[in-house]
Amino acid sequence: QVQLAESGGGLVQAGGSLRLSCAASGRTFSSYAMGWFRQAPGKEREFVATISRSGGNTDYADSVKGRFTISRGNAKNTVYLQMNSLKPDDTAVYYCAADSNILRSSSPRLRRFYDYWGQGTQVTVSS
Repeated sequence: QVQLAESGGGLVQAGGSLRLSCAASGRTFSSYAMGWFRQAPGKEREFVATISRSGGNTDYADSVKGRFTISRGNAKNTVYLQMNSLKPDDTAVYYCAADSNILRSSSPRLRRFYDYWGQGTQVTVSS
């Protein structure tokens, strides 16, 4: 089992940057594929980015590709989301999630494949 805690959210002007962190408890962090999702008011939680267990493969939603970068430090049990060129449409609560299925060959985009979720961190982008 793993516990996840996001940090780094806040208020930023359009065009600015933020870096989110997600710290994981436990000794098997490197066995989890990790993902970032977000949920804006009145909308469903949506996929943002995912990274494989080794960190060698990443995948992004089209809406953030080229602006956001997901990375991980397995020695620090932490996954990051660097967000640049932020837009008001990026305003949401951002959640990190862990997929414990080591038999899955690719990092999933679908919420249902993630077993563990953090509590979320608010990101607000002003225009």
